Amino acid sequence: MLRIIDANLDRLGEGLRVLEDIARFVLEDIRITEKLRRMRHELIAIDPALKSRLLAARDSVGDVGRGGAGGGDRKRLIDVVTANARRAQESLRVLEELAKLPQVPAELRERRFEEARFTLYEIERELALRLARQDRRNRVAGLYVIIDAQTLGASRESRVQSRESGREGNSSLQPPASSLSEAEAARQVIQGGARVIQLRDKHRSKRELIPLTRELRQICAEAGVLFIVNDYVDLALATDADGVHLGQNDLPVPLAREILPLDKIIGCSARTVELALKAQEEGADYIGVGSIYSSPTKPSAEVIGLGRLRDIRNAVSLPVVALGGVNESNVGEVLEAGADSVAVIDAVLNAEDTRMATHRLVAKCSPSNTSR
Repeated sequence: MLRIIDANLDRLGEGLRVLEDIARFVLEDIRITEKLRRMRHELIAIDPALKSRLLAARDSVGDVGRGGAGGGDRKRLIDVVTANARRAQESLRVLEELAKLPQVPAELRERRFEEARFTLYEIERELALRLARQDRRNRVAGLYVIIDAQTLGASRESRVQSRESGREGNSSLQPPASSLSEAEAARQVIQGGARVIQLRDKHRSKRELIPLTRELRQICAEAGVLFIVNDYVDLALATDADGVHLGQNDLPVPLAREILPLDKIIGCSARTVELALKAQEEGADYIGVGSIYSSPTKPSAEVIGLGRLRDIRNAVSLPVVALGGVNESNVGEVLEAGADSVAVIDAVLNAEDTRMATHRLVAKCSPSNTSR
């Protein structure tokens, strides 16, 4: 009996300590860290006399379970959380059952093992979701393509008109090729190497956008690319997008954080250092900064330039996505100014070959092509 108690107290302490260190050093979450520390101290600490009895009963060398099968592969930090949470939960269950027996020391019968086990279920969930969110945040880098429905529509119309005009003077021209849909545009930019895709549509209703959003979500998921919905928190939630991007006139970041699951990311547009710091404090996961240059997509947008981008980069610790007029000719200086990612629309959606235009921009986003 004492050997079982000793082994499970050890397993419990070890599992809780791993979770505590992840909460402390990886997530830097003082609340979860302190909760796990208190749990570890309250459940593991025992009377010295009982500790001596447990140590006397220990037989590590003769343990028949020694050298058994390992704990399985650990490919992600989430796997470490899951394995150690399960280890601690199983130990708590064993201790909980043994504590019901009359021959077990009284101080163990008074421990709230069952309550701790259920608390640990919630901590495991929160840690896993927080790590998933951190992973998504870290993937906001490189080329970020905004699939803008209105830009695609204008591009289709422009190309058709251009080809129709050409046919008037040359009857041998072939009919215009089919233009890119949002889904095909997404596939093309993914093939070109884009790491994040955002759907932006200011005109269609959310009801109309649901099928398209789900299709783009599936395309991105299969390619391991982040999928972000612009403006609409409810649409992002309904279609299981990786996150949402909010402007200053959209739903406030804290309210969006309450609505979205903990593993989803929130981007927030900010044109000033003050707005960027506010977004960071309120729980945003990345900052969208622009317009860096005059943009054909948003000709009326305020141009803030590279100097403001540098100021914001120096003020916040979150990933910074620069947008507005970014193209092949200026992407290098935007990255040198501190952007972690560059967002483009016109530079790829209006290109004759969307995939190749994306590929060229991705190549310019390579660390070897910047002086940072």
